[in-house]
Amino acid sequence: MSKTWDAIIIGGGAAGLFCAGVAGQLGKKVLVLDHAQVLGEKIRISGGGRCNFTNLHSSPANFLSLNQHFVKSALARYPSSEFIKLVTAHRILYHEKHQGQLFCDDSAKQIIDMLFSECAKGKVTIRNPVIVESISQDKGMWSVVTNAGIEKTKAVVMATGGLPVPAIGATAYSLDIAKQFDLNVIDPRPALVPLSFTAETFGSLSELAGLSVPVRITSGSKGHRYGACRFTEDVLLTHKGLSGPAVLQASSYWEEGEPIHIDWLGAIERPGGFDCDELFNNEENRLKLAETILASVFPQRLAKAFAEQKGLMGRKWAEVSKKDRQALKELITNWSVKPAGTLGWKKAEVMLGGVDTKELDGQTMMSRKHAGLFFIGECVDVTGHLGGHNFQWAWASGFACAQAL
Repeated sequence: MSKTWDAIIIGGGAAGLFCAGVAGQLGKKVLVLDHAQVLGEKIRISGGGRCNFTNLHSSPANFLSLNQHFVKSALARYPSSEFIKLVTAHRILYHEKHQGQLFCDDSAKQIIDMLFSECAKGKVTIRNPVIVESISQDKGMWSVVTNAGIEKTKAVVMATGGLPVPAIGATAYSLDIAKQFDLNVIDPRPALVPLSFTAETFGSLSELAGLSVPVRITSGSKGHRYGACRFTEDVLLTHKGLSGPAVLQASSYWEEGEPIHIDWLGAIERPGGFDCDELFNNEENRLKLAETILASVFPQRLAKAFAEQKGLMGRKWAEVSKKDRQALKELITNWSVKPAGTLGWKKAEVMLGGVDTKELDGQTMMSRKHAGLFFIGECVDVTGHLGGHNFQWAWASGFACAQAL
């Protein structure tokens, strides 16, 4: 004999568990189903094991979506300050690391334990590992067929996340269900992911693996899927290409076949900004070697690589022609390079694309076509910038959904 639930949430990750806890505490009878042996793995490995659980400055400007306005309602109703209150109430100590990013002092497991505790307060039933075999609707009720039996519910909430990190069980199940019920899905692709380059385009920089440098990076354009961006962050040079916060941010806006642009001097903080011409035209530099001048603003290895790339190694600055100086300036202030691709789902932190927001009510996360079918978290076409924004979307979309169940 099957039971009837107020809501069955498919997916026991950040969005699913949070939504379940809120709904349960509102008096709803909630069941969470997940195929994983251990829940919350993506939370556990996030932020280097300390979970960057939100961002103090999270706002609609920090999200990519084909409908930029979609996130406004949910973020306004459950801003980062509300989640911080919850974290504080659970006596979890945290710190701000960089640009509003909040991390646990101790361990990401504290956030997982908090979510389970909130579910317990709401008397939520959690079952895992359970395989969901089919979902169907009949006369206003939903049937969820699993390998452990059939469950009946008034609402189904899809919270299975996206495709990144397949090793911990990531699937496209929410997108498959959206398609089954004739909802449009924006083609997914990896985001917040390192970029790879061919040896030809990357040149001698591949020899600088492990070097991290603050830069200003530009990617995308107004005519592209999610527009253009400019970030001032660190870039990490690797054997395969470029990584680090700057490149992860840029990857979400990058379109295949297009270049990214890096101003290697753009992140240098000086009153009035950094003037490249001041460095190049300084009379005191006339008798210095080109690589020595560059080393006054760059790490020595990078300065040498730039000088080598323009054939200036061992040359005194007075011997460098105006044309060569201009070419060097272009290299270090507007380095344009075409990535060969991304490092794919295994290295991506989040998914770009997902269930089309036009198909959903932004106040409730419910399908406009099918009453009682909800989509929350990463499976929706909403992708945050690096720095805790994607977790904030999980909390905000889960909260909005819970209120509507």
